[in-house]
Amino acid sequence: MGGGDTAGRLVRPFALTGGRTRPSRADFTLITTVTAVDPPPTWATRPQPEQQRILRLCAEPIAVAELAALLDLPVSVVVIMLCDLLEAGRITLRPPHPVTRNQDLDLLQKVRDGLGRL
Repeated sequence: MGGGDTAGRLVRPFALTGGRTRPSRADFTLITTVTAVDPPPTWATRPQPEQQRILRLCAEPIAVAELAALLDLPVSVVVIMLCDLLEAGRITLRPPHPVTRNQDLDLLQKVRDGLGRL
């Protein structure tokens, strides 16, 4: 084989992050939605090949977990690369909507009862 892993990847994940093991920001969760900025800022530097793949996949909004799965990379590695792209102005992110605590217990009870009858 040519030095890559079983997926044919020639670059190891630690090389993609410059050896970093922690993201520079805490904005990203598995369900944070990421979208590429189009057109990219004029001051942005040219992205690395893996970053270009991310930007292509982020042409439409995509969740961090789905992006990691499509790239076949650990989520931690993808988040570090996303931090770089966010700081370069190449992507935007939308955090998940917070879950409200005002649950209609009567409605939940009716749903549970209905499911129990199935």
